[in-house]
Parts: sequence; structure tokens; C-alpha cells
Amino acid sequence: MPVGTQGAVKAMTHEMLLQLNVEIILGNTYHLYLRPGHKLIESLGGLHRFISWDRPILTDSGGFQVYSMSDLNKVTEEGVFFRSHIDGSAHLFTPESSIEVQIALGSDIIMAFDECTPYPAARQQVAESADLTARWAKRSKDAHRENSDSALFGIIQGGIYRDLRAKSAGDICSIGFDGYALGGLSVGEPKDQMFEIVECTVPMIPDDKPHYLMGAGMPVDIIEAVSMGIDMFDCVLPTRNARNGYAFTHNGKIIIKHAKYKEDALPVDPECGCYTCRNFSRAYLRHLFMAGEITAAILLTIHNLHFYLDLLNRIRQSLKSGRFCDWMALNLPRYKETYP
Repeated sequence: MPVGTQGAVKAMTHEMLLQLNVEIILGNTYHLYLRPGHKLIESLGGLHRFISWDRPILTDSGGFQVYSMSDLNKVTEEGVFFRSHIDGSAHLFTPESSIEVQIALGSDIIMAFDECTPYPAARQQVAESADLTARWAKRSKDAHRENSDSALFGIIQGGIYRDLRAKSAGDICSIGFDGYALGGLSVGEPKDQMFEIVECTVPMIPDDKPHYLMGAGMPVDIIEAVSMGIDMFDCVLPTRNARNGYAFTHNGKIIIKHAKYKEDALPVDPECGCYTCRNFSRAYLRHLFMAGEITAAILLTIHNLHFYLDLLNRIRQSLKSGRFCDWMALNLPRYKETYP
């Protein structure tokens, strides 16, 4: 899912996203609540109409902002008191208000309110946080039950502790959700620990519900996680890296500002069929980037999103044909070598 924090995927128009066949985008509840405000968006027909996007939208709960902006927040049983990073105004987010905001936005997939614990964190802190997330999940479910036809996903926490993940999975799954997310990963922990937690947690989640790994974004992460039973991903890497001149290719990363591309007539990725690679050279993209032209960000974002969507499409096709294990054996070593 490309990330559209403010109701837009950076450097992309929605027409470009449709041409890439993007099926769903992610919006940020916290940021849309602060600006322009969920009530304004609701009065203008909801987020789909407001941004003119008729495909699905998933909104996060705001829980990640508890983690990422912790210096501005205070967590209590009731919810999270925080000050706006825009104007310093004081606000309270609760499970009930998070669901209220997401329903007002008209999201297709709503996330239960959770607390994302940092890494590293003491076991006691992680245990208390996971228990709080479970209590908030129950309140989120109660708030959602009578107010929306959208899908509601629960979020499993527990840090890097296997037993705490097991307890959290049991607590969240016992409440009953339309899908389940693994939160609190891709926050700085070693990759082997992340994969260990994914591998041990997924079997505890109902097979007939979507499994969503939040925030994981490198190609190797996606392939490994799919092999463990993960279905859904989001990450800012494709778009953020594009704006910084970093392109993902089947043969490793390209930092377009490097001097070696000054006279390079090749496309970014000779194996790629995206609009950027069909029409423009590395030399031209480097020129645009060095000149500070916004077109560089646009063209590199088109390429990076195409790279990721194509990767996921190849994975889907291999799963449908029953050849995923063969596909993974052929491709995973290549991506491990190019994206260590």
C-alpha cells in the first residue's frame, strides 16, 4: 500500500497511481485529524470524495504517532494526550475517538487504536503496553460495532518477546477482527528478530483473515514475510527514497546523483517496463535531480512504486500457480545480494 499521509501519495497524482494499478492507499488518521480536520472532510463527502479516489483506503489508528512523537505525548488508560506538532494545541486521542475519526473519514479498512512500543524496551514496559493495546482493542471494537460497515483490523504487539507476542495474539484474536496486523516491528530491531517474531506469531492468527505486517519495506523483507504468511504491507521507502534520488532495481539500488550516471544512457532498470524506464535515461534523471527539478522526484517515484507493485504481482502469480517456493528459491538470493 503506497503511503498517502495527508491524503496524497507524495509526488504522485491519482491518475498516475491508477496507471500503476495501485489498488489501495494508506492515509494517516493523526495528520488528517489535525489538518484539515475529519469533520471538514466528512462534510465534503468523506475522504474518497475529498481526494477524488474511488479505490480502497486504509487509515492507521494514530497509535504509531504515540511511538514516533513520544516527546509530545502522554499515555494513560483513557488514551493519549498530545500537543499538535502544527500549532501546539492540546488533544486527546482515545480508542473511541480514533474510531470516530476514521469512520468520519470513510475509510474502507480501519485500524484499532494501539500503543507501539519502542525498541529497545524493557520486558515489563512491553508487557504493560501490549495489555493496554488489548484493552484499547476491545474499546475500539465496541466503538466500531454499531457505527460502520468498514473492516476493522486489530493490532498485535509484544515487542521482540515471543511469549508476549503469543499473549497479545491470543488477546486480540479473542476479540475478533476482520484482519490482523503485526505492529511494533520495523522500528529498529535486527532483521532476524523481526522474522523470528513474524514466523512465530502468524500461526496464531486465523488463516481466513488478512495478515498485515506494518511498516516493513525492503524487498527481502517482503519476500521472507510472504513465505511466513503475511498478505499486506505498507512502507514509505518507495516514495521517500525516490524523492532522495534512490531507485530500487532488480540489480540493486541506484543513487542517481552519483557522477558515474552523468553520461549513462541506460534506463534506471533495464528489466523494468515502467513509464520512467521506457522513456528516460539515468543521465537525464541525474540532470533533473542535480538541478532540483521536481520532475526527478515524480519520475523516480513512478519507477519505485512500479518496482514494488511488480514484485508483489510476481509473488501473487507464483502463489496462484503453486510455484512460490520455486520462485522464492530463484529470486530471494538475488535480492539478498543486491539489498543486504
